[in-house]
Amino acid sequence: MRYDLVIFDNDGVLVDSEPISNRLLAAYLTELGHPTSYEDSIRDYMGSAMHRIHELILERTGQRLPAEFDEVFHARVFAAFERELRPVAGVDGVLEKLAADGVPYCVASSGSHERIRVGHRTTGLDRWFAEERVFSSEDVGRGKPAPDLFLYAAERMGVAPERCVVVEDSPLGVQAAVAAGMDVYGFTAMTPAERLAGADRLFSDMGELADLLV
Repeated sequence: MRYDLVIFDNDGVLVDSEPISNRLLAAYLTELGHPTSYEDSIRDYMGSAMHRIHELILERTGQRLPAEFDEVFHARVFAAFERELRPVAGVDGVLEKLAADGVPYCVASSGSHERIRVGHRTTGLDRWFAEERVFSSEDVGRGKPAPDLFLYAAERMGVAPERCVVVEDSPLGVQAAVAAGMDVYGFTAMTPAERLAGADRLFSDMGELADLLV
């Protein structure tokens, strides 16, 4: 099926940020007295908006994270991005082919607009994503697994949900895409295939995606 809109998740799909951000999140939560391993962070928080981290910690411990948590965490992440962040291997080729074929695309991320932009500037992906192609959970209030963000992106891009495909690497993102009534392709580079079982198709190498979208 040729889709009228390809919606990309950002972290782990466009930029190779998940190892960086989950390492730092685990360390910061542990520092604050909430012991968290890297594996715990991947399992519990990958694909989450920041509000979900606060909600889960409060639910599990009865304690609120500090008011400055988001600011401190993002400062650490952005500094690490400047040193370490790279685009996901093969994603430039996918974007180049979509642009050449005239297939509309955008990014819809649980991360903030600032986080998306820092990552794109650092990796050079900003040349593919003008402001009107960038959507964040900040725009809708509820992050994944709620479908709001994907539905908002489709509406702003002028495409019906059933004509969209979402490219995701997290279980929360797959759930959100399914709830939005969109097809979803699950990227298994970091996430075991069984955790993305709700996806319509699975792929492990970004270089495969261009052919899947024909």
